[in-house]
Amino acid sequence: MKAQPTESLPTPPLPGSKATIWRKLAKRMWKDRFLLLIGLPGIAYFILYKYVPMLGLYLAFIDFNPFIGITQSEWVGFAHFKTIFADAEIVNVLWNTLQISFLQIAFAFPIPIVLAMMLNELRGQVYKRVVQSIVYLPHFLSWVVVIGICIIFMRSEGLINQFLNILGWEAVPFLSNPSLFKPIVVLQVIWKESGWGTIIFLAALAGVNPQLYEAAVMDGAGRFRRMWHVTLPAIRSTIVILLILRLGNVMDSGFEQIFLMLNPFNMEVGNVLDTYVYFKGIEQSDYSFATAVGLFKGAVGLILVMSANYLAKKFGEEGIY
Repeated sequence: MKAQPTESLPTPPLPGSKATIWRKLAKRMWKDRFLLLIGLPGIAYFILYKYVPMLGLYLAFIDFNPFIGITQSEWVGFAHFKTIFADAEIVNVLWNTLQISFLQIAFAFPIPIVLAMMLNELRGQVYKRVVQSIVYLPHFLSWVVVIGICIIFMRSEGLINQFLNILGWEAVPFLSNPSLFKPIVVLQVIWKESGWGTIIFLAALAGVNPQLYEAAVMDGAGRFRRMWHVTLPAIRSTIVILLILRLGNVMDSGFEQIFLMLNPFNMEVGNVLDTYVYFKGIEQSDYSFATAVGLFKGAVGLILVMSANYLAKKFGEEGIY
């Protein structure tokens, strides 16, 4: 009797195969479908407003002419990037940008840390919340309002100069003196953003084990010793991560603030990359060169973030990735 051929059963996918990986991924996505739906608006925001506009970086490599369109414009490769390094004006603009950014890192970045540590030492909860609310408020003011307030106080007939005249001193040209431009910009950032910057540090301080403070008190440590040896080490990783993220924006000095503060007297020391791109791209319609400058700025920020993250890991910190 002739044996009947047996049907071969399908071979189950091997562990670690592509079929198994995709099946596990689909199962995990179905399990977390509601969380993914909640995150969908945020994902859509980044895709539409962060990634899709990156297609416009193509303008940096062509001599864009709006009358003939993108596809018909001449391909010039890296010609605009060569112009960046050959232009004497952009060297000055780059120097202004770096100066303002590093002044903000040196003076404005530590202020929220100090302010958060001071707020953390307050024992009266009502008083603490009132102080927190007061220091948070300037963050919700637009730069237009902040610059308007500064102009009212610092113009030649403003309140500060009127007070100086009462004391018998000469009026100070705050808004037209080039040497005062960068200190005023840094002070504006400190006043507006320091209170808001304390939120993350206060959240980090909330996770500090109270027993560490008790042990420090038992060892005879005073308030400042406890802050130096307990509070600061506890939030060190948070400080490092925020500093790395801040370095990524070192080429961004704040367009709105700088643009509103510029005038013919301080243009030489106040013109930064953001305003330079605006003047080139919008006022002079040099879209390709402005795009090249913007891409150069982003590349520098990426390099700084990766370098700072590498150094942070070398020194034993977590980093951002």
